[in-house]
Amino acid sequence: MIKSEFLAKKRPEKALTFGRGKKSGRAAGKISVRHIGGGAKQLYRLIDWGQDKINVPAKVAAIEYDPNRSAHIALLHYNDGEKRYILSPEGMKAGDEVITAVKAPIKIGNRMILKNIPAGTNIYNIEMIPNKGGQLAKTAGSAAILKAVESGFAQVALPSGEIRMIPEAAWATIGQVSNPEYRMVKLGKAGRSRWLGVRPAVRGSAMNPVDHPHGGGEGRQPIGLKHPKTPWGKPAMGKKTRKKGKLSEKFIIKHRR
Repeated sequence: MIKSEFLAKKRPEKALTFGRGKKSGRAAGKISVRHIGGGAKQLYRLIDWGQDKINVPAKVAAIEYDPNRSAHIALLHYNDGEKRYILSPEGMKAGDEVITAVKAPIKIGNRMILKNIPAGTNIYNIEMIPNKGGQLAKTAGSAAILKAVESGFAQVALPSGEIRMIPEAAWATIGQVSNPEYRMVKLGKAGRSRWLGVRPAVRGSAMNPVDHPHGGGEGRQPIGLKHPKTPWGKPAMGKKTRKKGKLSEKFIIKHRR
């Protein structure tokens, strides 16, 4: 974990930030996601998920806190003068040099195509489609493992346990996402949840039958149903929602369950 004393005590790069209004879990004025609202104001940091400046070395100017995500971010100063934010890997510090290249040195923070990364290497910010930008392994502490590359595809073991085939021309960054101890943080009080935009949630079993399928009964009662339900009677917790016959199913070698 990058300790707070190693995080830059500075304002974020102005050209790489913008204000983003809060939706409070609403679409067209109606609640579509419950228990969201309020929260502290946040400037959004523009993250370069693709890191598409090929063969242009960059120096890490600072490791910064980002209120919008669990991981820390790194401010890169490229040799051509451009500045960009990327997800910071564990172990990166100010002054390090990184590069995006088809075949780069195997070093934390360098980005290259899967075909040229040795088997057994930890990788993150992985593309599913070449040049689309990173989509997999982006939360604090996460890392996938490259198992093998054959027949035009790389076999990647994802943090969930799923093993998936990804085109060998897709890009990935070497290392593990920073701030792995994020999951150990205890919020400590209800107010801190409110700062994060999380509103209180009432248990269905504490309600009346008219308000929730789990409600009613004298004293503490089991829900009295075969499966947990949402307030509208739809199955909750554990129901498989992945579409049957999904086209990408053929790329999954082992499911996470």
